[in-house]
Amino acid sequence: MKKSSFCDETVNGYTGYIDIEARHLFFYFFESRNDPDKDDVIFWTNGGPGCSSSLGLFMELGPCRISDANGTKFHPESWNNNANIFFIDQPVGVGFSYAEYGEAVGTTEEAAKDVAAFVAIFFENFSKFKGRPFHMAGESYGGRYVPVFAAEVYDQNSKLVKAGMTPINLASIMIGNDFEYIFIGASMYDMVCTPASVPPLLGIGQRVCANEASGCSAAVTFCGNELEGPFWATNLNPYDLTRECDGDINDTLCYPIIKQIASYLDLPSVRSDLGVDPTISSNFSSCSYDVGTAFAQNLDEFRPTHHYVASLLERGVKALIYIGKNDWICNHVGNERWTLDLEWTGGDEFRKQGLREWVVQGQTAGMTRSAKGLTFATIEGAGHMVPYDKPKEALEMVNRWLARKEL
Repeated sequence: MKKSSFCDETVNGYTGYIDIEARHLFFYFFESRNDPDKDDVIFWTNGGPGCSSSLGLFMELGPCRISDANGTKFHPESWNNNANIFFIDQPVGVGFSYAEYGEAVGTTEEAAKDVAAFVAIFFENFSKFKGRPFHMAGESYGGRYVPVFAAEVYDQNSKLVKAGMTPINLASIMIGNDFEYIFIGASMYDMVCTPASVPPLLGIGQRVCANEASGCSAAVTFCGNELEGPFWATNLNPYDLTRECDGDINDTLCYPIIKQIASYLDLPSVRSDLGVDPTISSNFSSCSYDVGTAFAQNLDEFRPTHHYVASLLERGVKALIYIGKNDWICNHVGNERWTLDLEWTGGDEFRKQGLREWVVQGQTAGMTRSAKGLTFATIEGAGHMVPYDKPKEALEMVNRWLARKEL
């Protein structure tokens, strides 16, 4: 790893690899702009599965953004305004992370072991941050990743103590536009056939057909043929129903900035500055097809993850679930349902709370519900990438969370 002024010249920054035997995980780390000697530490991962956290760094919440393929621009609403934050390319095979001897990762549970080891080594190397409140954050498939990763970090603490090491002070998880398959799939109907966020987008025929579907097999057939097919034909952005897709979704994910990020990270001078292993000669890919395929073949997305959230809450680890109102693919309807259905000792108190407005600079930012360490929040005018669409509101939300204040 190397110290660098890359991306944010106002703070200490570090980039490079942490090695777990033959697996090499690449990361970017930026100290807080406020008080790095006292502020909390945030872990960030993007989803996919198989997408690089360079997307979160350069597009959403990092200290700089890619303005074009040749350089970066200072980002005033970065989440390192009041926290020390690192972005990790995981699992191996994603971004600049790699493994020797053909090793690969195909499930979230396996990836969690590497991430927990990474976190332990990280705090040993950056020892002044030991014992700080630690928050594990991510978005989209990060809703599958983060609870499992956090559980592994929590469970690893007993081993660290036995080894004479400082345990990780896991304070919370923060998940944006969570992918919880069981709830999200069913709620896609609500998003395009009812005015849940925008006026209904599909015709009456599709809406009637949805009500006639029953049973798992019928539901899958309906979703594929009668709901998702007509939606994709609209050319609307699945990450933001208020926009058309900009470019080929397989090429740009509907956001051309993603191609600019890849072009920037392909520059030899940038790779040298970052300390990227020179044996990685291939063009940078924002999302790995091979990793995504491996997870799909193992049916990883169908494994329920909300039980991990409940177990973390029972152990005093708080959870923030925040959702952009305009997202279709990981929408607020399904996310609210799973938080309300969650079985844990604080569940009844959480369900008693009505949704209320939360406000930023005198303007309604969204709706929220909170009790016993669990907070659900929506963000008006935001899609899948909340910090990209609403950077001021996203930063205010995170700052309040870190300060242990209600939204």
